[in-house]
Amino acid sequence: MRLKEEQIARLAEKVLGDLERAQLVEQKQGRGAVLAGIKAAIAEDLKLEEALERDAEALLEQTLKAVGGQGIDRHKILRMIKEKLAKERKIVL
Repeated sequence: MRLKEEQIARLAEKVLGDLERAQLVEQKQGRGAVLAGIKAAIAEDLKLEEALERDAEALLEQTLKAVGGQGIDRHKILRMIKEKLAKERKIVL
């Protein structure tokens, strides 16, 4: 999933706001430092997901070449490959 920097910032604000309202977070540093950490975590997760997507596409192409690609549901196979890679890499989609 592609998110712009401002979308990541809004998502981080929402997450922190929800955690603060539920009193599930105690800030030992300033709010800005906490937000920066949340933004970094979201950005890193998105990078991992994009890498997984690229790897799944490459495996799909290899698979389609190997079997001829005739009569195969490309989207279904891609989803299966992504799920397998995500499980191996311990990534939650």
